[in-house]
Amino acid sequence: MTRAVLSLGSNVGDRFAHLRSAVRGFTGALVAASPVYETAAWGGVEQDDFLNAVLVVDDDGCDHWGWLRRGQALERAAGRVREVRWGPRTLDVDVVTVDGVTSDDPELRLPHPGTPDRATVLRPWLDVDPSAVLPGRGPVADLLAALGPGAEEGMRRRDDLVLAP
Repeated sequence: MTRAVLSLGSNVGDRFAHLRSAVRGFTGALVAASPVYETAAWGGVEQDDFLNAVLVVDDDGCDHWGWLRRGQALERAAGRVREVRWGPRTLDVDVVTVDGVTSDDPELRLPHPGTPDRATVLRPWLDVDPSAVLPGRGPVADLLAALGPGAEEGMRRRDDLVLAP
């Protein structure tokens, strides 16, 4: 079994359509899709707010590199252009973790090193898996709590935007 947690984000164009295109791209592997959150951009680049979500996927025929390549293909299909680090993007698909896999490869570090500091990943992940654990770091609920009381400021759950039934 190759179960993975993927983080989605979009802040260019029809943000929700871009997230939905990612969900469609993982049809057949989708286990769960989190609620969508609208979040303030960060990273020092002036840009519009993001829509963020987390997917849990599972496919016996897909390893960690497969999840990365599938995500990159979906980004390209959405017209993603990589010009500025942490800049605006039509679609961002990050591989957060893949069961049983660690990697220090610069192209695919697993678990994703930014995860413990990102409420925009931790909160939606907890929505779909309240007992989630980030390998090597501990329970996701504890990681979110460790970010402090203001960690979810600038995040608004968008119950009007549903990715999957």
